[in-house]
Amino acid sequence: MTSSAQLYLVGCLTLTVGLALDMGPNQNMEFTFMLPTGGTECFYQTTTTGDSMEIEYQVIAGSGLDVGFALISPSGHRVVSEFRTSDGIHMLDYTEFGDYRLCFDNSFSKMSEKMVFFKVIINSQGNTSGGQEEWMDFTVTESMEDYRIEEIRRTMDSVYQHLEKTRQVQTVLRAFEARDRYLLEDNLWRVSFWSCLNLLVMLGVAVTQTYTLRRLFDNTKRVCT
Repeated sequence: MTSSAQLYLVGCLTLTVGLALDMGPNQNMEFTFMLPTGGTECFYQTTTTGDSMEIEYQVIAGSGLDVGFALISPSGHRVVSEFRTSDGIHMLDYTEFGDYRLCFDNSFSKMSEKMVFFKVIINSQGNTSGGQEEWMDFTVTESMEDYRIEEIRRTMDSVYQHLEKTRQVQTVLRAFEARDRYLLEDNLWRVSFWSCLNLLVMLGVAVTQTYTLRRLFDNTKRVCT
């Protein structure tokens, strides 16, 4: 199996595009894609003023397991710039309004394409405050103080945050598993190739030694009396 075929096989197993459910303030995106040889791919993430954003990426498959990464703000400022790294985690505490550009560069590689996984987590402060106001309005209008609505809301938020964190960790673990699988298959192919080559050499040496020894003891001269 060729290296390109292995990359596409792993891609079929790990290709995921996840958008988080609209159950809270987190807006998450996960994506796995093939970065072509000598190419550059850019993705856009829309944010509002005052949000916080977390970006995590890693190279799952491909020769060298490295890519270039750049994060460019809506105003054109290069926030992050990395060259030939296998993974990275970046956090922005305060975002601008507009589209952030995430660019992955493989222009330095002329022989191998790369499989890259990345995820973006947006924590919107506006959505958080809006949800709290809705809960407060519900509490006031329905007069549900006896049912401890505020405590129930905090419990539900805590459960959702833990579930969301668990999902994120599982996604990262799946990406690591895909990269380990690619390395395992690539190493298995190398080990199998060199093992077969050594076996052929050993057989050739054995045949050559046997033939040489037989020639040494093969007396073809005739004795005349």
